[in-house]
Amino acid sequence: MSDGDLISELYAGCFRRLVVQLYAVTGDLNEAQEAVQEAFTKALAAPRRFARLDNPEAWLRRVAVNVARSRHRRRRVLDGLLRRIGPPPAVADRSPDHLALLAALRDLPEGQRHALALHYLVDLPVAEVAATLGVSAGTVKSRLSRGRQALAALLADSDITDSTSTGRIDVRS
Repeated sequence: MSDGDLISELYAGCFRRLVVQLYAVTGDLNEAQEAVQEAFTKALAAPRRFARLDNPEAWLRRVAVNVARSRHRRRRVLDGLLRRIGPPPAVADRSPDHLALLAALRDLPEGQRHALALHYLVDLPVAEVAATLGVSAGTVKSRLSRGRQALAALLADSDITDSTSTGRIDVRS
């Protein structure tokens, strides 16, 4: 039996049982499922080592419990930080134009959407957008150009496209 077959067989045989066990630990079915899935992912990362274990299900359970504990600790820290800084700011602009822009941005390809959002909404320079996305400045410029064209087409029905001589998109209206 190959290492991958062993993991597949274990997944089929003990996934539900592990989820039920983790549900008892976490009290959250989604959290239990994610922790068990992450344990299987770790097993898949080192299948030969996993295949040599005496009790693979016990190892998966231990990893899943540790994953759940770590996630709980991180969430508790984050919740504490969020309580200290207060509630998130309200969305300042809920005008139909702004909502249309956000909807149109969601329809763009991921690369164009990220480049446009970082450059125009976060006001990052092209070089910093490139560094953030891990692409060249030329790629960012291309994505910005194509993204503006796509946005113009998507928003042609509404009057939100305020193309100025700089090619900037006015999202503050």
